Parts: sequence; structure tokens; C-alpha cells
Amino acid sequence: MQKILTLIAVLAVTVLAVGAVHAQTKKGEKGFTILFDGSNMDAWQGNTAEYVLEEGCIVMRPAQEMGGNLYTKEQYDDFVLRFEFLLTPGANNGLGIRHDIVPNDQGYSGMELQILDNEDPQYKDLKPYQYHGSVYGISPAKRGYLKQPGEWNTQEVVAKGDDISVKLNGKVILKTNLREAVKNMPADSYAKAVFNKAGHIAFLGHGSVVKFRNIRIKPL
Repeated sequence: MQKILTLIAVLAVTVLAVGAVHAQTKKGEKGFTILFDGSNMDAWQGNTAEYVLEEGCIVMRPAQEMGGNLYTKEQYDDFVLRFEFLLTPGANNGLGIRHDIVPNDQGYSGMELQILDNEDPQYKDLKPYQYHGSVYGISPAKRGYLKQPGEWNTQEVVAKGDDISVKLNGKVILKTNLREAVKNMPADSYAKAVFNKAGHIAFLGHGSVVKFRNIRIKPL
């Protein structure tokens, strides 16, 4: 009898816990599609030789003579993207949005939001629009909200037309309109693919170890 009562109690706690998880998901994540949940990389294509599945994370493991970006199989136009990332000391990567798929030797074609260990001494002389969260080469993000290398950060990116915003660890670090941002810039100083209407989500490797997890997206 005692065993039966214990089993009932365990089942009740389990049901309550599952219900709480579903309630939280429904409240905060309604409409989101999972791009990576830690179990597989089925939603991704491209450089799966260096971007590998390790312990529930997508990990960029640089290898000689490899290169290339990791892309979602699907394309997106306006969206909310949420994910977590962990930097190693001096790490440098990029988040491509509305990105084209390009050959490895051609680098990038789209918009890049910088992913960077801002405080590493090697980056002390970068331009403001080269630090973490910035639309690379165009719009600078606020600094001072990254966690230390080795700790997990949360990030949200909202892309709606030419309006782009980035929230890092709960703080808005970027809110920009691309057309306004380039208004006084020479036309040849930025790539026209920045204004792609749609494209892939991509991770743009720069030869250092970075980890990603809990990647999900909500089309707008």
C-alpha cells in the first residue's frame, strides 16, 4: 500500500511539473519554432564539419582547411529569434540574418550581427560597429552587458522590415533602422545584401570556439 501511495505521489508531482513547463512555454514562447533543441541538427546545413553537436550544444570547432558558414534550411523574412551562446576567451563569430548561402571562399552575403568577446585585449581598437550585437559595419550596439567567457548569455533579435533590435541578457543593446543608418554612408561602404528581404539564419565562423543552444524562431 505504501509503495502505491508513493507512486501516486511521484506521478502527481510529475504531472504538476510538466504542466508548469507547458504553461511557461505557452506564456513565453507561443508561436516559436525550435531550430535547435540539443538533440539534433536536422534544421541546419552547410559547414557541419566544424559546427558540431556536443553535449546538447552546437559548437564551432575550428579545423584546418575547412571554413564556411552554418545555415538554417529554411529562409525567414521578419522574425523574433532567441538563442543562448557561450564565448570562449577572445572568441569571434557572427549571426547572419536574411543571409544568402555562399561558397566557403566568398565569406558572407547578408546582414551580420557581431558575436564577440568584447573585452579581450586584441579587440580594444575596433570601431564601435564591430563590437558584440552591432550590425557589422553599420550600426553600433551598446557595450557592457556580456557575461564573462565561459558563462551563458541569452539573446533576442527582432527583424521587422528595416528595423533591427537586439536584446542581450535582458537589456536592449541595439535598436536601429538600416535605411536611416546608411543614409550618410558611401554606397560602396556596405554590402547591398544587408537589405535582403529574406534569407537564412546563419552562424558565421571566425576560427574560434563558440557554443550555441536553445535556438528558436517566431515568424512575424
